[in-house]
Amino acid sequence: MVKMKEFPSCFGESGVQIASSSSASNKSAAQNLVTCIYHHHSLPFSGFITVTWIKHIMAQGLTIGIENPAKQPLCKVEIKPWLFSKRKGSKNLVVNSTTIDIHWDLSCAKFGASPEPLEGFYLSVALNKELCLLLGDSPNGPHKKIDDSSLSLPKATFVAKREHIFGKKLYNSKAQFYDKGKMHDIRIEYDSSESFGKCLNMYIDRKEVLQVTHLKWKFRGNQSILVDGVSVEVYWDVYSWLFDSVVGNAIFLFRSNVAEKKLWSNRSPFEPFALKRNQDNSDSSQGHGFSLVLCAWKNE
Repeated sequence: MVKMKEFPSCFGESGVQIASSSSASNKSAAQNLVTCIYHHHSLPFSGFITVTWIKHIMAQGLTIGIENPAKQPLCKVEIKPWLFSKRKGSKNLVVNSTTIDIHWDLSCAKFGASPEPLEGFYLSVALNKELCLLLGDSPNGPHKKIDDSSLSLPKATFVAKREHIFGKKLYNSKAQFYDKGKMHDIRIEYDSSESFGKCLNMYIDRKEVLQVTHLKWKFRGNQSILVDGVSVEVYWDVYSWLFDSVVGNAIFLFRSNVAEKKLWSNRSPFEPFALKRNQDNSDSSQGHGFSLVLCAWKNE
């Protein structure tokens, strides 16, 4: 599992300082994984649920971590890589007077290129018998395993995502920039030709929203764009692509509803306190803000 403190640090006022060159050039970090962070707030429990999907060469893996608002881990459940086993199961724990019930069924799950299943699965997390997180579309979900009193809609909000993506010139992902918004296609194109001093183009739903030329001088930076009327701050760091002897990964961050940049000057976008501030500052009519970190690895 990728710990939250290892996620890219945030940014100074003059630009982006996301990752050190030593960590970026570490090829062992180029796992095909997606980490999603959900924030849950209610009287029985408040905290963060982290779900990490990992795709190995011949199998899948899944890790669920739960932390309280003070960043103290309550539990970590690791469903190790499987071929034909552990595709369905449950885990029941009591930690610091908190009852934790986790159920999953991936026996009929369908996967694409991403480690996240596309359909035919469910994953649920209940804290103190309250259904907090429910993922998937399986009709045979965990509802029968959880007390009737908890069958209201899950209260956890999807607040952050980190994804490893791979390509040569084209990199693709999807994002929902606030919890009540629509899903958008993201495409990043990297032009290594010297006609514009190397160039970066970003598209949302096939519409160009950002172009950066002369990357040798602007290898780190940030710019605001509008998506569905919501302000999204885009940060990029492609230093490793341009200057490292062993090509590592570039970092792209998309963050919605950032009212004051200075609030984030020394905070990781995946740090629980920072995430909570992001939610508190967001427009309640649009839902909570969202942070997406893309670690883009070049296939040689």
